[in-house]
Order: sequence, then C-alpha cells, then structure tokens
Amino acid sequence: MKELKKEQRYNFLKFIIILFGIIAVYFYFFQEKFSEYNLKKSISACVLAQKRTSESFDLEKSKKYCEEKIMKQKEDY
Repeated sequence: MKELKKEQRYNFLKFIIILFGIIAVYFYFFQEKFSEYNLKKSISACVLAQKRTSESFDLEKSKKYCEEKIMKQKEDY
C-alpha cells in the first residue's frame, strides 16, 4: 500500500514538472506575439490622445512621435 502511494506521489510530481515546463515554453515562444500586440495598442492610444488634445492634428507626425516615445519608454524600462 505504501509503495502505491509513493508511486502516485512520484507520478504527480512528474506531472507538475511537465506542466510547468509546458507553461514556461508557451510563455517563452509567445512573449513576442503579446508584446507586439501591446505595442500596437499603446501607439493607437497615444495617437488618439494626440488627436483629442491638439488643435492641428497630423496623423503621420503623431504616429511617428508616439512610436518614438513608446520605444524610448520600452528601452528605459
């Protein structure tokens, strides 16, 4: 009976280790995808804020400004 419990415990620990491994690999490979999505959303929000706060709005200038500003913040972080 005790051997059965040890085997169950060993199998459970093996399962947990494999599960953590799969989760780590998932986050490692998909980090870039999520990062790119968040970057695009941040730039869009910045452009929208520029549009609402400025009287003379130029989309290209605002987008370039926001990209530079957000990239600088990303590098500083």
